[in-house]
Amino acid sequence: MWLSRINQYVVELKDVFPRGAGFVLVFEYMFSDLSEVFRNSQRPLTASQVKGYMMLLLKGVAFCHENSIMHRDLKPANLLISSTGHLKMADFSLVIFFSPKLLYGARKHDEGWAAFLGELLNNSILFPGENDIELLWCVLRVLGTPNQKVWPTTIKSLLKKSPPPNSLDEIVPDTSSQAVDLLKKFLVSPTKQSISTRQAFLHPYFFTDPHHSELPIPQRGGKHRQCMHTPYVFPVDRPLHERLVDRV
Repeated sequence: MWLSRINQYVVELKDVFPRGAGFVLVFEYMFSDLSEVFRNSQRPLTASQVKGYMMLLLKGVAFCHENSIMHRDLKPANLLISSTGHLKMADFSLVIFFSPKLLYGARKHDEGWAAFLGELLNNSILFPGENDIELLWCVLRVLGTPNQKVWPTTIKSLLKKSPPPNSLDEIVPDTSSQAVDLLKKFLVSPTKQSISTRQAFLHPYFFTDPHHSELPIPQRGGKHRQCMHTPYVFPVDRPLHERLVDRV
């Protein structure tokens, strides 16, 4: 609870109360999530909006890491969007995140947020595998086969025949060279050599045009619109009848 109350990039936990043998968590109301953005293929995000969402995500992840916290389940559905277009992290349960690196036999892995830049740029999942084999093939198709230098203890467990790496310029077409370079630094193997959140903030990608813009306000059904006026903020702390009167 303390985490959500002191950081604007984490969904706020309002209350906790018992119910039967368990308990109920009450969070602030969030209108949508990032998976809705991906489903809206008819209106993909602009380059400046991608940059804006990425900055919010990096700030939230950096705050967690500075407080020795790993989310471990970062995915579009757990990145919620408020009625004002603000992105916040949610679902801090202890569910083990299934990192693609575990397919290589790795015992240590990161949170899996590094692929989000590519997903925002493409408006789709970067590694859309349905099972272990498909997911491994998707990773190898993008990043290539790890060699003895990168994965000296696990290379023998990989497929003997795997595709050569594709250029990230082909994976995320019509993208600036700075964005592609940052994506490469996110997806580098081994993980300990990848760029950190603090280092990412200093990357030229965030200091070149187009600069991050006002983020779109989500609507039901995956549609978004730009914020042209002050949106209604749902007062969850007030009685329901008072909220309805204000809304009318």
